[in-house]
Amino acid sequence: MPQGTPVKHKKKTKSVLKNIRQTERRTAVNRMNRTRVRTAIRRMRAALSAADAAGAEKLAPATFSELDKAIRKRTLAENTANRYKSRLSLAINALKTQAKAKS
Repeated sequence: MPQGTPVKHKKKTKSVLKNIRQTERRTAVNRMNRTRVRTAIRRMRAALSAADAAGAEKLAPATFSELDKAIRKRTLAENTANRYKSRLSLAINALKTQAKAKS
């Protein structure tokens, strides 16, 4: 919004105050879930970039589980979570094939 533009404020009725409380609660829960998912993905990507196939494979079930929980809690859309899982799986498989080729 341009500076100086008036902002409409809702009257602080009981229902509006309750809605504000609900939104704050939901926001906190969603942020917590999103943080958990992002941390799991970050750990997985760190293992992948370090070319640690065994470590990445160990982290895969936990990471995929976090993504599935995010789908159930509606923190992430199903297609988004599935896309993340697919790309991480492809990266793990590519790392495995590289390790086999070097051996």
